[in-house]
Order: sequence, then C-alpha cells, then structure tokens
Amino acid sequence: MTSASKPLLTSNELRKLATHAPIHCTCALKICRGWESVGDDRWPAEQMVSAGTLRVEVPEGQLELSFEEFHPEGTRYDSPDAPIALAYFPYNRCDVYACKACQCAVLKYTEYGGYYVDHRVRLVDAGKVIDPLTEK
Repeated sequence: MTSASKPLLTSNELRKLATHAPIHCTCALKICRGWESVGDDRWPAEQMVSAGTLRVEVPEGQLELSFEEFHPEGTRYDSPDAPIALAYFPYNRCDVYACKACQCAVLKYTEYGGYYVDHRVRLVDAGKVIDPLTEK
C-alpha cells in the first residue's frame, strides 16, 4: 500500500481495469483520450471511485519523482497514441479512478504551474499500458 492507503497498481492490474465491455454511460471522461484539463466543475465525482494509484515513493537520494517522459515512437505528452508508461511522467504521479456506471478507468494527476493548478485526466486504453522498466 502507498502512504495514501491506495493500492499501488501494476501494469497488468491497470490493463485489467481498462478492459471492460462497452456500456452506454453519460461519463464525460471518455473523450479524454490524451491528457485533458478537467476542472472540478467537469469531474463527475459522484460517478467515480478510487481504484488505486501509480504514484511511487520518491527514491532515496532524489528530491522528487522524475519528470522524464517515455515516447519511443516519437509521440508527445498529450497524444492519444502516447504510451501509458507507468514509471514515467506524468503516470508516476497519477491516481486511478473507475466510473461506477461504465467501469471505464481514468488516470488523474494535478499539474502545478507557477500561477495555476490544472487537474488533468486521461482515459486508460489497455493497449497503450506498458511498464518499460519491468516488461521486455
């Protein structure tokens, strides 16, 4: 368990959460194929349940988690085709939620800028989930 008492999910567990039968739902998060800004006014809190976290502890000797991204195919951070690489930014700072109605899984993290806070969400596509540090 993590310090926040949420289970730390593996890539296989995240894939399993993202594998569900299509169900009609009004969940507005299905459009978030790449990282999308989703403020509190758009976050369907009553529909979402915490499913776990991808947040890892800061390794000893480091001040914070890595901001290194993983794009072996030349994708960009906000691309819907970008891999969901658990050990890399921003996935190493994400919590995972599931919709009670349709069971879709989404990743959520908060971007902190100099003068703003931006909640960002990405729908989990099981085919994009990789963990390059533990999977070959």
